[in-house]
Amino acid sequence: FFANLFAEGWNWSPAGFIIAGTLLFGTAFFIDLVIRSKKALTYKLMICFAILLVLALVWIELAVGLFETPFAGS
Repeated sequence: FFANLFAEGWNWSPAGFIIAGTLLFGTAFFIDLVIRSKKALTYKLMICFAILLVLALVWIELAVGLFETPFAGS
């Protein structure tokens, strides 16, 4: 938020902050659900890795349009 106020070239809209917050808190929520489950540790680690991979791919797509989908940021 502060970079948006003081740095040139950093111009997130309010919708950008909402989307970023939703992605981050949603990721944390789902990882917490996985960690609290009664599954084996290996299974938990694989699921958490998959969740983090999805977060990274969605974030990258929204930021630079790597996959050129209609909701890309570029």
